[in-house]
Amino acid sequence: MSTPHNKAEIGQIAKTVFMCGDPLRAEYIAKNYLKDAIKVTEVRNMYGFTGSYNGREISVMGHGMGMPSIGIYTYELYNHYDVDSIIRVGSAGGLADNINLRDIVIGMGACTDSNFAWQYELPGTFSAIADYSLMQRAIASAEKQGVPVAVGNILSTDVFYSPKSSNEKWRSMGVLAVEMEAAALYMNAAKCGKKALCICTISDHLFKSELLSVEERQTGFDTMIKVALGML
Repeated sequence: MSTPHNKAEIGQIAKTVFMCGDPLRAEYIAKNYLKDAIKVTEVRNMYGFTGSYNGREISVMGHGMGMPSIGIYTYELYNHYDVDSIIRVGSAGGLADNINLRDIVIGMGACTDSNFAWQYELPGTFSAIADYSLMQRAIASAEKQGVPVAVGNILSTDVFYSPKSSNEKWRSMGVLAVEMEAAALYMNAAKCGKKALCICTISDHLFKSELLSVEERQTGFDTMIKVALGML
């Protein structure tokens, strides 16, 4: 039985799901990397595909922009479709001076200015962190392929356009990059007892004049995709 946001039937989604904000990037990954990929959902044009890579079943799906959006899709995947691991392969804006365009960042932890954790009624601040085993495998995959990666804290923010930026404060705390989804992904995984990891390619830098085009963000992240697939 499907959900309000996913028309796939039970059994049509693999235990491991790669997710990205842009559904067209999900389609690109399915068409270029998965064998015998079939579209299993397209509710609200949020495409999801299931196929195989090196004989292992895998799904890839869009999650939209922001924590409310990824929060819905990952909740349903973990709870309704019994997915074990979700790996976000997305884009991020660089913050740290040693981070440059097209660099790959692995989010060991996800700081946030969001109130997403409010729902858990915790008596303090929850630290949203990646699954260690997935992170180990991603680092090992990158090393095997000779791909340098930066591992550390990222920022998941609710605000893309703001009249008052706090980016300088975040980077003064060693935060490498900013995106909009990882914290919610990590929190949903923690609550469900499942696994999650965020791998990002730097598509722009908030303190440098660097920016990838829309087309490059849709189809130009092959190095990151290969690192993620190398985890399987």
